[in-house]
Amino acid sequence: MTENEELSAQQGEELRLPDITYKPGLNKLDSFNWLKDIAFVPTENDIVEIRFKNTRKGFYRNVNGLRLEIGDIVAVEASPGHDIGRVSMTGSLIREQLKRLKMLPSAEDMKKVYRKAKPVDIIKWEEARKLETPTMLRSRQIAEDLKLNMKIGDVEYQGDRTKAIFYYIADERVDFRQLIKVLAEEFRVRIEMRQIGARQEAGRIGGIGSCGRELCCSTHICNFISVTTTHAKYQELSLNPQKLAGQCSKLKCCLNFEFDCYVDAQRSFPPRDIPLELTNSTAYFMKMEVHKSIYWYSTDPNIPANLTAVPVERVREIQAMNRKGQKPEKLLVNEPSADAESSRTDLLEHSSLTRFDSQEPKKPYSKHSHKKKNRRYNDKRNK
Repeated sequence: MTENEELSAQQGEELRLPDITYKPGLNKLDSFNWLKDIAFVPTENDIVEIRFKNTRKGFYRNVNGLRLEIGDIVAVEASPGHDIGRVSMTGSLIREQLKRLKMLPSAEDMKKVYRKAKPVDIIKWEEARKLETPTMLRSRQIAEDLKLNMKIGDVEYQGDRTKAIFYYIADERVDFRQLIKVLAEEFRVRIEMRQIGARQEAGRIGGIGSCGRELCCSTHICNFISVTTTHAKYQELSLNPQKLAGQCSKLKCCLNFEFDCYVDAQRSFPPRDIPLELTNSTAYFMKMEVHKSIYWYSTDPNIPANLTAVPVERVREIQAMNRKGQKPEKLLVNEPSADAESSRTDLLEHSSLTRFDSQEPKKPYSKHSHKKKNRRYNDKRNK
């Protein structure tokens, strides 16, 4: 008797499906469908994107012409058997996604969508998902007993529970042939080992970054671009590994977000390693504010002393004068005077901590009133 016949043979019991809700925008690597208002065209629904656990996605061909929508649970082709996933993208947006990823899959290479998932498929899928955490913990113990220098970060069961994918991290090449034999005997499934990097592991597991938001690698970053300390230098960030590293112990991916903007802004800037020769002193570069186009110079080459903010145009002018053998008297043409410094107003002058307190005068404190209250309390207590 097959599993379908067993479930249908149960009389007097209703088939209870697990409560599976889909919330757009709250899934890992969820895509915004900016073409959703376009009318449905059946010919454009031949390819759909299917999401599986965490960040694993794939493109499948809708050979049966099913009318699929985002959030539908479907059974797709796998090797061997079938897998259960959720539709994450349909329609014209698929073509744009394939162009962005530079993928031109042929009809023969692309796997198929079999059908929409049946209640039996969903129940079996949920049972497989419940086994993933215990399987991961047990596999870590087995790898430790075999003294393998690797870390198993996640386990994903196929929808029909015939295969399990073990995601692991290793710094060196690992011979896990014995591990596969032990895992196959332990869990009675087909084993697939898949190596991932530290960034991919952070994207699969997820977490909260130092900015207080969910990790970018688990929300919208699909392709990981290499990040170096040059990105931090261009943005005038302190080279502190504890601040620049993310939860994966690598440099934060967000250092790439504004890097091009900083590079474009500094293309017309004068060189920073040239000191500015003045009549009575020499100014040395300390730091800069890129988007304000300001260089900060000090009178001492080693420590920031008497820092002065000099516009980029003035720096370029002084360097041109130094090349001609000329030395200006001052860094700035119009230096701020002491009167100008004293005329600055404090923006928080009227922002007192007590500005929201009540202005009503408080009643004067009376010792007699306090004695009356104590006397009333003692009288009630004696009664």
